Amino acid sequence: MYVKVVEVIGESHNSWKGAVQNAVKDASRRFNNITGVEVYNLTADVVEGDLVDYKANVKIAYTE
Repeated sequence: MYVKVVEVIGESHNSWKGAVQNAVKDASRRFNNITGVEVYNLTADVVEGDLVDYKANVKIAYTE
Protein backbone atom coordinates (compact mmCIF):
# COMPACT_ATOMS: atom_id res chain seq x y z
CA MET A 1 0.00 0.00 0.00
CA TYR A 2 1.29 3.44 -0.96
CA VAL A 3 0.35 6.70 0.67
CA LYS A 4 0.17 9.71 -1.60
CA VAL A 5 -0.09 13.37 -0.62
CA VAL A 6 -1.82 16.19 -2.45
CA GLU A 7 -1.65 19.85 -1.46
CA VAL A 8 -4.82 21.94 -1.62
CA ILE A 9 -6.14 25.26 -0.36
CA GLY A 10 -9.49 25.33 1.41
CA GLU A 11 -11.56 28.47 1.81
CA SER A 12 -14.39 29.51 4.14
CA HIS A 13 -16.21 32.73 4.94
CA ASN A 14 -16.59 31.67 8.59
CA SER A 15 -13.49 30.00 10.07
CA TRP A 16 -10.19 28.22 9.54
CA LYS A 17 -11.81 24.97 10.66
CA GLY A 18 -14.37 25.45 7.91
CA ALA A 19 -11.58 26.11 5.42
CA VAL A 20 -9.87 22.83 6.37
CA GLN A 21 -13.16 20.94 6.21
CA ASN A 22 -13.93 22.37 2.78
CA ALA A 23 -10.48 21.31 1.55
CA VAL A 24 -11.11 17.75 2.73
CA LYS A 25 -14.62 17.65 1.24
CA ASP A 26 -13.37 18.91 -2.12
CA ALA A 27 -10.44 16.47 -2.14
CA SER A 28 -12.70 13.54 -1.20
CA ARG A 29 -14.59 14.00 -4.46
CA ARG A 30 -11.44 13.12 -6.37
CA PHE A 31 -9.36 11.01 -3.97
CA ASN A 32 -10.65 7.94 -2.15
CA ASN A 33 -9.40 6.68 1.20
CA ILE A 34 -8.23 9.95 2.75
CA THR A 35 -6.27 8.98 5.86
CA GLY A 36 -5.12 12.28 7.34
CA VAL A 37 -4.36 15.95 6.90
CA GLU A 38 -1.58 18.35 7.77
CA VAL A 39 -2.51 22.01 8.06
CA TYR A 40 0.59 24.10 7.47
CA ASN A 41 -0.56 27.64 6.76
CA LEU A 42 -3.56 29.70 7.85
CA THR A 43 -4.38 33.08 6.33
CA ALA A 44 -7.35 35.43 6.13
CA ASP A 45 -8.27 38.69 4.50
CA VAL A 46 -9.08 41.69 6.69
CA VAL A 47 -11.86 44.14 5.91
CA GLU A 48 -12.41 47.12 8.23
CA GLY A 49 -10.62 45.33 11.06
CA ASP A 50 -12.58 42.07 10.72
CA LEU A 51 -11.26 38.71 9.53
CA VAL A 52 -13.00 37.50 6.37
CA ASP A 53 -12.38 34.79 3.78
CA TYR A 54 -10.32 32.31 5.80
CA LYS A 55 -7.85 30.12 3.89
CA ALA A 56 -5.97 26.97 4.90
CA ASN A 57 -3.13 25.27 3.05
CA VAL A 58 -3.59 21.56 3.64
CA LYS A 59 -1.62 18.44 2.75
CA ILE A 60 -4.03 15.52 2.37
CA ALA A 61 -2.79 11.94 2.61
CA TYR A 62 -4.67 9.14 0.85
CA THR A 63 -4.13 5.54 -0.21
CA GLU A 64 -4.82 3.91 -3.55
